Parts: sequence; structure tokens; C-alpha cells
Amino acid sequence: MNGFSIDADRVMRRIERLAQIGKISETGVCRLALSKEDREAVDVVRIWMEEAGMKDRIDAFGNLIGRLEGLNPEAPAVMIGSHIDTQPYAGRFDGIVGVIGAIETVQTLVEAGIVPSVPIEVAAFCDEEGCRFNKGLFGVRGILGRLEDGELEREDKNGITRRQALLEFGGDPELFAGSEYPPGRVGAFLELHIEQGPVLESLDRPVGIVTGISGPLWWTVDMYGFAGHAGSVPMGLRKDALVGAAKVIVGLQELASGDPGAPTVGTVGTLKVFPDSRNIIPEHVQFTIDLRDIDLPRRDSLERKLRTIIGNAAAEHGLSYEIREDTNSEPRYCAEHILGSIREAAREMELEAPELMSGPFHDSLAMSYYCDYGMIFVRCREGISHNPKEYASPEDIAAGVELLCRTVIKMCREQDRLELAVQNAQAAEAAQAVSGQSEQTT
Repeated sequence: MNGFSIDADRVMRRIERLAQIGKISETGVCRLALSKEDREAVDVVRIWMEEAGMKDRIDAFGNLIGRLEGLNPEAPAVMIGSHIDTQPYAGRFDGIVGVIGAIETVQTLVEAGIVPSVPIEVAAFCDEEGCRFNKGLFGVRGILGRLEDGELEREDKNGITRRQALLEFGGDPELFAGSEYPPGRVGAFLELHIEQGPVLESLDRPVGIVTGISGPLWWTVDMYGFAGHAGSVPMGLRKDALVGAAKVIVGLQELASGDPGAPTVGTVGTLKVFPDSRNIIPEHVQFTIDLRDIDLPRRDSLERKLRTIIGNAAAEHGLSYEIREDTNSEPRYCAEHILGSIREAAREMELEAPELMSGPFHDSLAMSYYCDYGMIFVRCREGISHNPKEYASPEDIAAGVELLCRTVIKMCREQDRLELAVQNAQAAEAAQAVSGQSEQTT
């Protein structure tokens, strides 16, 4: 990039600074969405955005968004970023690398005196993880007008609703409409993220190019039986909701493992038992299901089989059940022109960047319904994530951030070219309409 590059030390200092907010162990972090720790982190990141030369704002959804104007301020922006909220038992890099890398990209350009051809927006989206209110991608879906009924009334484990938490954080549901993005405000989205998987490590490559994101299906399942004394109710007369749930959990494991060559994954991540007593037969069990696959027809087939497993388990043990669908997205593929920009930037850096799919979903998944998107992965040691042992080396992070920076420059030029093409087409259409009117008058 004309002899300049990103400041890798600054990137790592900022990552380590954020790791101190919500620190739970030497390397562990708990910074739940819309918590006091989350707000403290937003305020710190906001200062860095301003240092990088951006104007910033916290919108009604709790997103922190910075903007650097381009030579053509009216053109659709290139947006980069990720999230800074974490899981309750998290590491230092998930989401954070993407936000810090995006800020570093802008700051590198500003310090080098480069004015991008189109605006660049940096987003630290609110509540990507979804662990506190059991539904993620809140902030990014918010700006796209894709929130669902009842989301604000979802409660966390302490009975606090998202509405309460959002208001305390500084958001405002009454102002949602003013924070939504109209069509065309952003022309392309690019996200840098740790891989959260073992592929890049197995290939001994520091970075990878994402070609698409698997489609997640999230359910909340409730199974209802009847409570009774654990010492006096015969086994054959019980309606044990936990036994039914256990059979579903085992069934999901067998379904997802049925084809060893397929990228299907299935997980039960939470389990609540009522009355939750040693000597009472469980009457109500609630658990979550996370089923993902890059092949939608295969995932649909597994979904049908899973519904049968749940129905059979309930019938066998005299239970009733309810299934609530929390998230349902088909696989989403990255835009070819963005992939081309990443590939070109990688060649300039003499990086061999493998291409791979993403099993986890990201803010990019929601953005894919609004504009073209792309992703860059950074190698993650042993594929560990959502765990304090999560680790990406400073060298790999630096490579990922520099690849992001180089790609953004190319995307800005591409976005400017696309905008010019649209303007020329509109002008030609207008000229043709005027010509047609003139002929009619003649």
C-alpha cells in the first residue's frame, strides 16, 4: 500500500485494553450485551474511533457507528466492523478483532493522508452473541428493520427485559425508525473475524477468505410432564420431562453425526429443569437447539427428522411439547466482486489465503440481506472459541488487519465505479425519456 502498513502494536494494545473490561480470569472475559461492562467498552471504543478521525454515534439500537467521509460523500458507504459483546465464558478476540481492525484500517488511511473515494463506516454492532436474551444479531437486524415482534420483551436469567437493558444502556425503542438504514446507504460490508474453527491451523495459514455462512436454525423446546415423588412413583407410570428431553438430545447428536463428511452440526446449549429438585420427577424441561448446515435441503431434511424424534419422545413418555423458532436463516454466499478484491489484496501481500465456509454466523449474515458482503478469517489456535483459551497470535491478527485495509481500499474504488455506472445508467434512461417526449411533441 504505497509503502505504509497498519500499526500492529496499536491493534494489540487496544485488544488487550478491551480484555480488561469484564475480565473474569487471566484470559477470560464476560461482557454481556447491554450490560454495564458492554457500555464501558463502547465508551472506550468510541474514543478510538474519534482518534482515528471518524465522527461517531450510538444509535437507538445500541450500535456504535463511526463514519469517515469520502470524496463522494453521497455514494453508498463501505461498512466494516463486527461486535464487542461476548459470551459469559469468552476469550479476548471473538468480534473484537473485527472492530479494532476496522478502526485501525481507517486510522491507517487517515494517517497516510488517503481520502477514500466513498465513505467508510465502522460498526460495533450491539448484541451479536445473543446469549443474554437468547436471540442474537440484534443491533445489525435493527438498522435493517428486521426485528421481530416481542424481542424487546425477552428476559435474561435475572428477569430483566431487553427493553429495560436497552434503555439503561442508552438506546431508545421510540427512536428505532430514525436509526434504520434506508436502501442504498451501504453498498458493501466486510467483516474481519477469528475463524473459531481448526481449518486454517490445519493448513498452516494465518488468514482465510470466507465464501459463505452456514444457515443456522435455532429452536427453544419445552417438554411438559408431571411432577411426582422420586421415591414412590413407579418407573412405568412416570411422565418425566427430562427423560424425554434426554432422548431428543441424543437424537440430535446422532442426526448431526449421521454423515461424517457433511458440515452439519447440532448443539443443545442450555437446559432448564423444573422443579429442579433431587427427589422430584422433572415436570418441565426447556432446552435450546442449534442446527446448522451449508446445504439447506439437507438441513431441512434433518429438521423434519428432528421434529419426529421430539414427537416420538413425547408420546413414549406421556409428555406434551412446544417448539419455538428463534432463528431461521438459509446459507448466505459472499459477493464475487468482494472475493476478488480480497484475493487481489492477498496476492499483493504474497499471502496464500485458503477459501472456506463459516459454520458460525456473524453480523455479516444479517448484512447479506441488505448488501453484498465478504469476510476474512484469522487463524484461531486449535479452533477454540467461546472459551477463555481462545487465541490468535499478534502476527496472524496483523496479517488479517492489513488484508482488511488493502481490501477496503479496493472495495471503495469498486463501490465508486458501481455508483458511477448507476448514475450513467440513470442519466441515459432520463435522456431517453426526454427524447421520447420530444418525438411525441414533434
